[in-house]
Amino acid sequence: MREKTEGRGGRKADVWTALADGTRRKIVLLLKHRPHTAGELADQFELSGATVSHHLGVLRESGLIVCERRGQTLIYSLDKAAMQAFSRAVSELVK
Repeated sequence: MREKTEGRGGRKADVWTALADGTRRKIVLLLKHRPHTAGELADQFELSGATVSHHLGVLRESGLIVCERRGQTLIYSLDKAAMQAFSRAVSELVK
């Protein structure tokens, strides 16, 4: 499981920190069902677009979500392999 990746400005984004935030957990739950555009995700929250973008950046840096550009549209989706690896890591804690 890739727990850390290089983030903006050289900082590390780790899976545990990414999922510690309630907004980011809600984004992951939305992406569990289907990919969304940034606008579709932003519409689900009473937050500025910049704030939602920040949360998406943290999730991307942690490796939990991926982003695909289609023209000028960004499509976000869950990296199911990364989520499964995280799930296995969590289950190891309770064994």
